[in-house]
Amino acid sequence: MIRTVCLFTLLLVSAPGTIAAAEPPERFLSPPSDPGPATVTVWFALHDINEIGDEEETFGFNGVLRLTWKDPRQAFDPAAAGVAEKIYQGAFQVDEISPAWFPQVYLANESGAFETDAVTLRIHPDGTSVLTSSIDAIAETSLSMRRFPFDKQTLKAVFRIPGFSIDEVVFVGEGAEFDSQMEIPQWNLEGVGISVEAGPSPGFVLNVNVRRDPLFTLRLVGLPLALIVVLSWSVFWMERSSLGDRLSVSFVGILTAVAYQIVVGDLLPHVSYITLMHAFLNFSFLIMCASVVANLVVGACDRNGKVALGDLIDRRCRVLFPITYLGLLLAAAINAFFIL
Repeated sequence: MIRTVCLFTLLLVSAPGTIAAAEPPERFLSPPSDPGPATVTVWFALHDINEIGDEEETFGFNGVLRLTWKDPRQAFDPAAAGVAEKIYQGAFQVDEISPAWFPQVYLANESGAFETDAVTLRIHPDGTSVLTSSIDAIAETSLSMRRFPFDKQTLKAVFRIPGFSIDEVVFVGEGAEFDSQMEIPQWNLEGVGISVEAGPSPGFVLNVNVRRDPLFTLRLVGLPLALIVVLSWSVFWMERSSLGDRLSVSFVGILTAVAYQIVVGDLLPHVSYITLMHAFLNFSFLIMCASVVANLVVGACDRNGKVALGDLIDRRCRVLFPITYLGLLLAAAINAFFIL
């Protein structure tokens, strides 16, 4: 049995281009430092964004990470070694059998899940090393929802190397790519990039730029509620003698808006600050409450015999209410896009 295992191991080492399983006489556990710190080039291929959590401020992603660096200590003669390149596959071979130092990165803003698989280390004759692994993780990221549902976000996944300083290891972004056919519900993917993270330990950041598709929220929340508000202004064309009917229409609009906010509450971001959509909902509610006050004022004018004044208030409200409503929404949009 022992002779069979030894013979199988010898065949793996001697075959050109196959997986190297023989352990060299010396094992290097520190990064190359001649000259200066080890330079590690980063490349990432984003395969999918699983989910973007507005309330949790997290996003799940998976893809392939490739790290490239040169270690002259790992240079070898292909003729003497009997292989064109040394290949180590799987976490066991890379961690235990490989003689080379390699950057072991971790996700600094991990949120409960970080898995690596399909690890492969390739060492070229000149000492150039390429470490490739697939990553499936969930990361925490800061989201600014003030422009919801017209917001853009930069999702950040921060990777670092523990135990080394920037004087020993330096990251350089080679680039990133993504599948143009990737689909994210309610989001559009605009770009992916790699940036170097400044800090006490070496790190880099995967930046995923996404833009929300507002059509879903506008179709479900914005347009129906705006229509309810416009219909509530019909009271200014009704006969003033039927004050009860006018108030009934206004209160039905208010109750409908309240019920509508309760129903769609789970679709809106659960944040403490006011978003653009929250401002729209609040202004819509307030403008319908103002119509009730206008009806009461007109009714008081009729009871006091000031019919002409009541007519004037109705005519003015037909113009002032739409202008005020649009002005409030415009002010909220300017505040969200140009001030905050």
